[in-house]
This record gives sequence, C-alpha cells and structure tokens, in this order.
Amino acid sequence: MTTPQDPQNPGPPDPDQGGGGASGPNPEYPNPEPSAGGTPPPSYPPPGSVPPPPPGPSGPPPPSGYPPPGSYPPPGGSYPPPGPPPSGPPPGYGAAPGYGSQPGGYPPPPGPGYDPGAGAPGGYPPPPGNYGEYGAGGYGAPSADQFSIGEAFSYGWNRYKENAVSWIVLILIGILVSALISWLNQVSSDGGRILWIGAIFSIISTIVGYIFQGAWARGALDEVSGSKPAIGRFFDLNFAAVIITAFLVGLGTFIGLILLIIPGIVFAFLAYWSLTFVVDRDMDPIEGIKASFSVISKNAGTLFLLALAVIGLNLVGALLCLVGLLVTIPVTTIATTYAYRYFTGGQIAPVASAAPMAPPPYPPNQY
Repeated sequence: MTTPQDPQNPGPPDPDQGGGGASGPNPEYPNPEPSAGGTPPPSYPPPGSVPPPPPGPSGPPPPSGYPPPGSYPPPGGSYPPPGPPPSGPPPGYGAAPGYGSQPGGYPPPPGPGYDPGAGAPGGYPPPPGNYGEYGAGGYGAPSADQFSIGEAFSYGWNRYKENAVSWIVLILIGILVSALISWLNQVSSDGGRILWIGAIFSIISTIVGYIFQGAWARGALDEVSGSKPAIGRFFDLNFAAVIITAFLVGLGTFIGLILLIIPGIVFAFLAYWSLTFVVDRDMDPIEGIKASFSVISKNAGTLFLLALAVIGLNLVGALLCLVGLLVTIPVTTIATTYAYRYFTGGQIAPVASAAPMAPPPYPPNQY
C-alpha cells in the first residue's frame, strides 16, 4: 500500500513505485556509480564548463598577420627607424639614459674627449706613443738632457775595438786611392800646367771623397745596429744620392763661407747628418738635408758641444803623425752616428751584441 503524495511538498517518488525500475540521479551525487545493466552516467564535468586547451604545435595555424603589425621592428634597415626621437622612454622598459643627446637618438659613446658634433676623426685622444717630428722627443727618442757626450765616445771606441781591422783597411784604401789620383793628375797635366786635365782629376778626386764619406756613414750605421761591416758592406750605397747630397752640402758650405764665413759654418753644422739620413733611410738629397736641419736645430746646444769634441779629437789624431786618424776617424764617426740614432729614436745595439741586426722601420718622415 502506497502513501499518497502531499501536493504541497512533493518528495522523491516512492522507491517501490514504478515496479522495481531504476531510481533517478541523486542531486547531491551527480555522477553515481552505474547500476548493473543500466546506461553509463554522464561524463564529469559536462561539456562546455571548462575552456578548451590552447592550440599546440599540431593545432590550427595562427591567424594571418601574426604577430600583429607594429609589435616588432621592420626587417633590415637602421634601428631605431628614421624620424625624430621619442619624447619619452618606450613603455615598460624604463628610462634610456642619454637618449636623444645626439642625432639619431643614440647615447654618446663613453670616454673623454669625444665631441658628438665633430662628425669626423679628431675628437678622440691621440693614440699612445710619441710620434712627432724629428728631434728630441720625436719618434720615441729620449730628451736631450739625458744624452751624454762621454757615453757616445765610449760607445764609439768599444764598437771600433770589435771591428778595428775593417776600419783601418777602409781608411788605408781611401788614402791609396787619393794618392793614385793625385799622381795621375801630376803625370797627365804635366805637373799641373795643363789646367783642364787638372780640373778633371780634381772632380774625380772630389767624387771619390764623397763616396768614402758615404762608406763611413754606412759602416757606422751598421756598427750602431749591432753588426760588423766587412769591406764590401761599406760600399753598399746609392752612389748617385750620396754624390748629389755631398755636393749640395759642400756647395752650401762654400757659399756660406763666402758670406762672411759664419753662415758657411752654420750651414755645415746643420747639414752634418744629411748623408747619414740619405744612407740610413734611402731619402733623396733634399729630404736628407731638410731632415738633418730639423734634428740638429732642435738639439743645437748639445750637438754643438759634440761637434767641438769631434774636431778636437781628430786634431789630436792628425798631430800623431796622422796615424792617430786610423783610430779617431772611426771612433768619432760611430759616436756621431750613435747621437743620430739617439735623437731620432732609432736602433742602438748593445756593445756586446755582434749579431747582424737590421735597422727598425721608421714612421713617415715629417718636418
């Protein structure tokens, strides 16, 4: 017997109602275990209650135009794009220090001495090194105050001792050649009475003297570089450049001597290293004379004392029956070449070194 339903409070149907049929779902348990032989319960959670997962690699392709235009810089070209710099920093990236301090919106590079408005090299500090004109302090040379005349002569004497035979043979060859030319002049010109023959032999004798001056310069340069020149090495010269340079120096000295003597002495003093520059650096004669003037004029006081010492030492050698010149000429030549390398920043080999050493490359010539 069933109890009638209250119309005001309808409750769950009587479990006995329906003649043993399956009972409906319990609202408190929306996904009960399926009853034997019944239909499976609905899936949990129901479709549509959770958003679909984001598309993966195998999902649908992104819409056309991805990423959105304007979110990335354009390919190629300069960055940032041309135009006036923005008035403020990009959103979300903080302030850009120095932005807009120069054209283009880039911050100035660090370092002192930079001029943003220069637009060309020259606003940066000079590179390290001491590359200036010839003279004291030029090409890395030490100052004139540190130069010692006594040290220059000591260096010349020590280098001469290591290769004295070659120097003595060179000087003797020069004396013999000069004597031979003089004898031929006397014989050919009938004791000097045929003037034009005498003039020709005078020119030949002068040219030979120029060549031996170049040979002394070549030997002294090799000694200061650290090698012991043999006889053949002394004459490894550009003969045309040597002869023209020595002729121009002699001509300038002669003209200066005519002009009250003192100008000739000054010219000979300032042009003393002309032949050395030509032999050492393969300059043309005019460049060699200009280089000699530049170096010696900037160190005139010290080099004038050196010149007086050279003259005095050679006078002593001449007084010793000329035999002393076999020593004083090489020593003074090496000493003055030592000073030349000192004031031009060139190579000066230690006295104990006898290995052949090539002179170092020099910076471009400046006057």
